[in-house]
Amino acid sequence: MADARLFSGDGLKATALWRALTGARAKEAVGAEQASEAASGGEGGASDTGRVRLAEDGRFLDADAGAIGILGDEAAEGRGKGIARLRLMVLKRDGGEADTADGFNHEGRRVEVVLSSTGDGTVTAALAAAALPAVDSAPVLELVIDAIEYAPIGTLRIDKVGRIVGHNRFLSDWLGPGGRNALVGSEFLPLVAEQDRDRVRQAIADADPHGETAKPIDIAVGDGETDRFASMFVRRPKGDPEQRVIYLIDISEQRSLEVQFAQSQKMQAVGQLAGGVAHDFNNLLTAMTGYCDLLLQRHRAGDQSFADVMQIKQNANRAANLVRQLLAFSRQQTLIPRVVDLTEILSDLSHLLRRLIGETVSLELEHGRELRPVRVDPGQLEQVIINLVVNARDAMPSGGRIAMRTGLTQTIRPLRQGDEVMPPGEYVLIEVIDTGTGMTVDVQKRIFEPFFTTKDLGQGTGLGLSTAFGIIKQFGGYMFVDSTLEVGTTFSIYLPAWTGAVEAAATDGQRRLDTDLSGTGTVLLVEDEDPVRLFAARALRGKGYTVLEARSGEVALSLLKDENPDVDLMVTDVMMPGIDGPTLIREVRKDRPTLPVVCISGYSEDALRQRIADSDSVASLPKPFSLKQLAQAVKHATQSTDPES
Repeated sequence: MADARLFSGDGLKATALWRALTGARAKEAVGAEQASEAASGGEGGASDTGRVRLAEDGRFLDADAGAIGILGDEAAEGRGKGIARLRLMVLKRDGGEADTADGFNHEGRRVEVVLSSTGDGTVTAALAAAALPAVDSAPVLELVIDAIEYAPIGTLRIDKVGRIVGHNRFLSDWLGPGGRNALVGSEFLPLVAEQDRDRVRQAIADADPHGETAKPIDIAVGDGETDRFASMFVRRPKGDPEQRVIYLIDISEQRSLEVQFAQSQKMQAVGQLAGGVAHDFNNLLTAMTGYCDLLLQRHRAGDQSFADVMQIKQNANRAANLVRQLLAFSRQQTLIPRVVDLTEILSDLSHLLRRLIGETVSLELEHGRELRPVRVDPGQLEQVIINLVVNARDAMPSGGRIAMRTGLTQTIRPLRQGDEVMPPGEYVLIEVIDTGTGMTVDVQKRIFEPFFTTKDLGQGTGLGLSTAFGIIKQFGGYMFVDSTLEVGTTFSIYLPAWTGAVEAAATDGQRRLDTDLSGTGTVLLVEDEDPVRLFAARALRGKGYTVLEARSGEVALSLLKDENPDVDLMVTDVMMPGIDGPTLIREVRKDRPTLPVVCISGYSEDALRQRIADSDSVASLPKPFSLKQLAQAVKHATQSTDPES
């Protein structure tokens, strides 16, 4: 029950009504006699006393005549609402030799209860009852008192120096040790976050002297270790101008959602910007690396210009890697997923990792048994593992140990960390564990943000972990981090387990296609970027193909309709103004349903296939591509439709 001081209005009248309703209950009673005496001494009239004995698990044992007189004849057999309430009190009690008095209304009487442990596994409920006075508003006021005591908002009253003189149960359960009156006597301001105390102090001073509720202010509350926020209302009660009534409404979840939404919008905007920039850069880099390949056909090793051309190509490849990071962060990176054996990939990669981490750091690799395959792009998964291992190495400047472990795990409940929620299912788990310096909680919250880094200026771009996170999400997986300062960090990667078979390696026939890149036939090349189209056309003609060029989807359709050429393959860009690649494919296949297609794009293959209904005979060539990669893609596409291949 709530303290009478929590209510507004005339203080003396509120106190009188409170005493009339409760019979001046003894809050510190330690026995039935004291509770009975306190109850009979109030304004509620004469009282009765009794005892009920229950087991610590709430089972009814016996009741004396006084208890039966208070609770009714049913109490003799352990039945009735009164006994049910006592059982509930026993089950909810905190324990101890004697509990604080509690009570309930029963058939027009206020029954006060003191629970005492007897030491033999039983609990004695000492009862003291007094008739409720005939006050018209009593039932209403009683209901209001209960409503405030257990309401899901914090309610408290402070005196003129800021000490708490009364509060409801929710407040202490939410902010402190819990229990009735646990915060009475303590100061209110220390419960408020330091940055908000000046605003709270001002709101208390400015409370309306006429008793009107002021506009709320949002504040942070608690011990600072957890994010808890409240909307605070302050009132100056009538008849008691020195005190203040404060209401705290928990808005922690709302604030968390607001922060998550703002973060999501920021990430989406950065992702869209990264994707757009990467698309344009991919076109430029395709032309740069392509023309370098054409120059290298004329300037072989030993030529005076060979080293210069190679420098240009190597720097273009470095720029291409940065663009791939931007696309991976925006989850638009071109991936070529295959069903693979994770144990084999990590075993092969471990030799490279040991060279990367140096002699002062040891690497342990522990494979789980009976691992299921996973469907990933092996090259991109290797980049993720390399990034995590290199970060672990940098976190151990004086040396340490890195452990990589794999295993098959089955989750029954959703796994949550921050904004990420992983649904139940069967996953292949990869853990990268280091014994480094660890991270603070604030750093862990931002670890996957783009351009966020804890390294010194010039030693990191801040894209490594955000790129790794984006790649894992494209695989349909999840990445979590757990870190403790001066102990170490664990990165956990969950990849959906594949229930089918592992794909076979390339056949001898396919290997021959990779070495012999010449071919014949007519190729329709559709590309809106002139440098990319000119390079690709020149490269394919050099390999023996007849090339028909079109700078847009509209030009390609017009060429096919007016000239009706025999075309063996169409190579088209995906992103073009007007008629884009997927639309062009659908239109062309109305008349040429079996025409093979190679799509060139800087975006993910999965996203492309979702836009094409019949994607079985559509190959994907990611930008930027080299002369050899273009020739291989065209050779594979044309040979796959040749019945003699």
